Amino acid sequence: MSGGRKKLVEVRNLKMHFPIVGGLLRRQVGAVKAVDDVTFDIYEGETLGVVGESGCGKSTCGRAVLRLYDITAGSIKIDGTEIGKMSQTQLRKLRPTMQMVFQDPQACLNPRMTVAAIIAEPLEEHGKLSGKDRLNRVYELMDAVGLNRNFANRYPHAFSGGQRQRIGIARALALNPKFIVCDEPIAALDVSIQAQVVNLLEELQDRFGLTYMFISHDLSMVKHIADRVAVMYLGKIVELAPREALYTNPLHPYTEALMSAVPEPDPAIEARVQRIILKGDVPSPANPPKGCNFCTRCPKVMDICHKIDPEFREIEPGHFVACHLHDATMPKTRTSADQTGAAPRPEHIQQGENA
Repeated sequence: MSGGRKKLVEVRNLKMHFPIVGGLLRRQVGAVKAVDDVTFDIYEGETLGVVGESGCGKSTCGRAVLRLYDITAGSIKIDGTEIGKMSQTQLRKLRPTMQMVFQDPQACLNPRMTVAAIIAEPLEEHGKLSGKDRLNRVYELMDAVGLNRNFANRYPHAFSGGQRQRIGIARALALNPKFIVCDEPIAALDVSIQAQVVNLLEELQDRFGLTYMFISHDLSMVKHIADRVAVMYLGKIVELAPREALYTNPLHPYTEALMSAVPEPDPAIEARVQRIILKGDVPSPANPPKGCNFCTRCPKVMDICHKIDPEFREIEPGHFVACHLHDATMPKTRTSADQTGAAPRPEHIQQGENA
């Protein structure tokens, strides 16, 4: 899958645990395992989609990769540089290489700053441009994301949600980063403009050679933009595969259930899709079950699932899964009853389509 490209991001055994304190002395009595032993790579110029239900650790993983948190354990390499144990002072020099587009375009913009000031702030902090050159750079970035230069002195409240997200994207591009984490960048936007923002991200990727980690719960949009997709459940990656392989032949029971929930625009295909309804609730990340995290809800659970955590390993070329169904001792064929019935889905997403 690398096609000769080098690995820009290398994450190994990443853990991000948040302490739980209690008692009179406020001692630690446990931990929320938001990200628990996650491993993946992202190649230059590709988009890795990260999907999963709310609370599975997607956003925490993205923030941890950029070291917005001090991680609990693991290794993170960005362009060959180990940043997992760096101090925030040391990381400051590397911030131009890695940026983030946040989920809520209103909350992440300072309401007391103009658009020009917001986009210019990274240039002031990390760049050496003069005032005139800095303003010209701001205008270039506004042009790149489709904002009118005449709006440079307006404040965020004067813009729509889609325009605010474009401001956030322009700010992320200001320092010519190599790697951008897009944390659900379309979740807070109207459906009518979601496709516009995704198409903008693709256009900018082609123009500037960007590498994305695209976090979302919108499976249709992830299929449109991602080259490979990682599926998270309760802090772990349960399956990682090329886009087409994951959507047409999911190997993990949770991925099968997730894909079966994607609505089909074609009524004839929709009528043939077999929905997989998972019973029960997601366990607490502060007290995950013994063995496989998915064993309490899995429709194909076995005795070993309650005892041993499955190894995350490569089953097919480029296709990784953590499931005892695919252990070497288990048969690799699946009966017709195991199939989700999901058919291949349209590739292109038109602007304004209900994704």
